[in-house]
Amino acid sequence: MLVVGAGQMGAGIAQVAAQAGDSVLLNDRSEEFVDLGLRTIVKNLERALEKGRITNEERERILARIVPVLAWHDVDVDIAIEAATENLEIKLELFAKLDRHTPARAILASNTSSISITQLAAATKRPQAVIGMHYFNPVPVMRLVEIIRGIATAQETFDFVRELALAHGKTPVEVRNFPGFVSNRVLCPMLNEAIFALYESVGSVEAIDTVMKLGMNHPMGPLELADFIGLDTLLSILDVLYDGFKDPKYRPCPLLREYVDAGWLGRKTGRGFYQYAAPGGTIVARNGASATVAAR
Repeated sequence: MLVVGAGQMGAGIAQVAAQAGDSVLLNDRSEEFVDLGLRTIVKNLERALEKGRITNEERERILARIVPVLAWHDVDVDIAIEAATENLEIKLELFAKLDRHTPARAILASNTSSISITQLAAATKRPQAVIGMHYFNPVPVMRLVEIIRGIATAQETFDFVRELALAHGKTPVEVRNFPGFVSNRVLCPMLNEAIFALYESVGSVEAIDTVMKLGMNHPMGPLELADFIGLDTLLSILDVLYDGFKDPKYRPCPLLREYVDAGWLGRKTGRGFYQYAAPGGTIVARNGASATVAAR
């Protein structure tokens, strides 16, 4: 298996695949990103070891199955899973490259959370072997995988990835190839509406998240969840929904776009609707700029 993209999602996919016994080639555009992905996997496995979920020998076997690669030309794999950033141009370029440098038998899967599988398949000469395989973050913990067929996806392709998801300990659910599929078509407008409520000074960051946690029994408030997902990712998904449906209910909140323009992308940058001890760290404060920006 080849996993293209060693970020949070790609590293998680590589980890669950290796835990299931698969040999994994883990790729990204630079050694720095590959190393960061490997460090994430090591940290996850250390946590599992401390909790007694795996043994030290199992940890070593899992790590030995993951091979970092910076270049992949004519790799011999049965499936390649693309887990790059949620950007259509980047994904189209990757699928064209995967089509050229993987065996004709190989399935090309995308971990996209919103982009058309049919559109990605059109960048290849094997649309019957292209499919969506949308894991959820954090991949080692979350059970769901959305499986999305493009218009030309073959039944054999679907059957293969469904069995692969089951082998990875996941629950596969088939959804149709519409913008945002099911998960983000439902989730992202809710997050966007929470940002609009902040933008319009309906409530503070704390108030909005507390209402949803205590009133709706959500484990995480929508603004904290948006930070966890990544505000740039959320904006990209909303843009796909807005462009795909031409419906104003999917229009991204101007405050979200301003945060992304400022580089306040959430937990991964140390600042979003909350401030964090460090990128990827714990919350230390609500973003003091939120109320000021929203009140303008």
